[in-house]
Amino acid sequence: MVTILLVDDETRMLNLLGLYLEPHGFKCIKLESGKDALNLLEEKKIDIVILDIMMPEMDGWTTCKKIREFSNVPIIMLTARSEIVDVIKGLKFGADDYVTKPFNEDELLARIEALLRRTNDLKEKLLVFKGLEWKEDSVELKYQNQSIQVTPKEFALIGLFLKNPHKVFSRDHLLSTIWGLNSHIDDRTIDSHIRNLREKLRNAGFPIDSHLFTVWGVGYKWVTEDPVTH
Repeated sequence: MVTILLVDDETRMLNLLGLYLEPHGFKCIKLESGKDALNLLEEKKIDIVILDIMMPEMDGWTTCKKIREFSNVPIIMLTARSEIVDVIKGLKFGADDYVTKPFNEDELLARIEALLRRTNDLKEKLLVFKGLEWKEDSVELKYQNQSIQVTPKEFALIGLFLKNPHKVFSRDHLLSTIWGLNSHIDDRTIDSHIRNLREKLRNAGFPIDSHLFTVWGVGYKWVTEDPVTH
């Protein structure tokens, strides 16, 4: 089920959007502030955000800009501000689409579906996790827009982990997937590449030790949640 985050300081608008979208199979989460939206997006997977502009404390433009600092989640701005300068500002701050109020329900639904299709087409090409960007086509790894120099095998390893969170990969599985079935290397090569990858990400400031774990006697796994501390 596709999860849509609705962000608007007007409860009536949130309820109206939910009333229309939920019968089409969408799960709607409703929040009334940009700050709450940022906190939720840090912790929960959301498929698309519908964001109002005119909100107290933190407006939609600022919220959109801050979301783009750590996430590539699709964003549609839904607002009564229809001036072209506002549309341009929203798109420059990272919005993917812009719909003005009052809106046509069928048009909004069509725009949501179109944006989700484009996102699905790109999903395997660009992965973003807490500011870490893995770009398959250009073979680029970045953290908070800082380039991280990795070898092709290290790049393939981090991509495999990001695509398969919480899956435990044995060393044999990693050898066959990354190096190929006919490779003549041993487990120590895997461990060496993982060690180098951890060091490079750690030096870049990414909290790698909170996400890439050794499963002793088996291999490695990537987890998305930060460990609980007491």
